[in-house]
Amino acid sequence: MAEKNQIPLVSVFIMGKEYKVPSGLTLMKAMEYAGYRYTRGAGCRAGFCGACATIYRLKDDYKLKSALACQTTVDDGMYLVQLPFTPANKKKYDMEKLNIAHNALLKEYPEIARCISCNSCTKVCPQELKVMDYVQASLRGDIEKAAILSFDCVQCGLCAFRCPAEITQYHVGQLARRLNGKFVAPKAIHTEEAVAKLNNGVSKKEISKLKILKLAEIKDLYKKRVTE
Repeated sequence: MAEKNQIPLVSVFIMGKEYKVPSGLTLMKAMEYAGYRYTRGAGCRAGFCGACATIYRLKDDYKLKSALACQTTVDDGMYLVQLPFTPANKKKYDMEKLNIAHNALLKEYPEIARCISCNSCTKVCPQELKVMDYVQASLRGDIEKAAILSFDCVQCGLCAFRCPAEITQYHVGQLARRLNGKFVAPKAIHTEEAVAKLNNGVSKKEISKLKILKLAEIKDLYKKRVTE
């Protein structure tokens, strides 16, 4: 009975060395099963932070592929290696001094003008974002579109790793989202109200009240909450 329920093993090559690991594991768990210990590059383990960027090649496939190790499962004959960090320059800027009327994106990151539209950045993105499109939007000064297209970026840096024009797309997208939030998008009144409640101590009092409620009372409050 135990043999019937046994999970089949597959071969993976980590840093070139072969290991047998249970099928169905994520790349991250497979590496830990093989004895590797994450001291960095593990991050949130839920696909949000982009810390576990991984390069791999499938059996009999010439293409190098990329993924987040916490979101991708192993495949028999897979070769993989993790990138603990993508070295890339990041500009320092003062948001209060940026001028969106003069294409602040192009001014801070002039290298976006070198984009050759090869689309390598889009192909490598584990989030399946249209990276090249938001770079082109940034080049045109279309902050809102660049912010929207890059919204789900997890800052893994794989786009910059593959870019032949040496553009740091993920930093460009981050600046576009900051500019959009500060200068373009409508003010989020409810957010400002929430920040004010934090600053004047109202939230702290409300949390203190929640702590003494019974579970049923908390559930009732949750059901009656107001959502947008």
